[in-house]
Amino acid sequence: MGENASFWESLIYAHPTCATWKQEAEGSIYHLASILFVVGFMGGSGFFGLLYVFSLLGLGFLCSSVWAWLDVCAADIFSWNFILFTICFVQFIYVTYQVRSVSFDKEFQELYSALFQPLGISLTVYRKIVLCCDAEVVTLEKEHCYAMQGKTPIDKLSLLVSGRIRVTVDGEFLHYIFPLQFLDSPEWDSLRPTEEGIFQVTLTAETDCRYVAWRRKKLYLLFAKHRFISRLFSILIGSDIAEKLYALNDRVHVGKGFRYDIRLPNFHASLPKTPPVPPPRRLQRRSSGRPSVPNCGSPRKQ
Repeated sequence: MGENASFWESLIYAHPTCATWKQEAEGSIYHLASILFVVGFMGGSGFFGLLYVFSLLGLGFLCSSVWAWLDVCAADIFSWNFILFTICFVQFIYVTYQVRSVSFDKEFQELYSALFQPLGISLTVYRKIVLCCDAEVVTLEKEHCYAMQGKTPIDKLSLLVSGRIRVTVDGEFLHYIFPLQFLDSPEWDSLRPTEEGIFQVTLTAETDCRYVAWRRKKLYLLFAKHRFISRLFSILIGSDIAEKLYALNDRVHVGKGFRYDIRLPNFHASLPKTPPVPPPRRLQRRSSGRPSVPNCGSPRKQ
């Protein structure tokens, strides 16, 4: 105990005290370095936040090195500040390389700006999502089917980028799917990862459409590695299903002046039936022929 007490006493009391303070202020380079340090530590997160922090801290350490070399003439102060400047410079170059390497095609960049960036998703996380779909955008031509009722297996999750999709069941129109909406979110949510199923509706392109598709197994592997991405897709899919339910709710009416609300329990109503329209004479004469059906060929990738 005595040795420890003498050590602390020598550390506190044995060092030379400042008998007189320096009257003149340090040079402008020293104050500039201090200002750069203060402003540099106000940077945010993300790639651009790191660029902001490392650039200003690097300039601050460079100014401190110049101040130590010219004014203080202290080799140790100069050496430490110059080493810290070098570290900041290397970090700045590395982050800049990462920013330039995270580049996407025009459609993926627009998709990020419209859907993922407002949610605060970083470019590194978005790159993992894009790589999971092989960075491909699939084209679906007009009147071609994305899925057929009772035939197409549920093996992927797709997000519409452009165009409009018509959803029908037994020939009855249900609702439309617009850009930035999932094509098969109800089917995805209805199955567990180990289950298989087929579509209970038909999805037909009303215009030339383009969409992004993630394979089911590959996307589940991504969810297993990154729980944040799993929670993100869970939120997006849940919101998409809610929009589709409210789209159905707008079409269902009960009686005159009343609207059916899907949130009300223990209440069932069928979709209103429209009176059949007699076909024109030309179609009546050709009634023995085969009716025209949408072309349900496979979509093509670009």
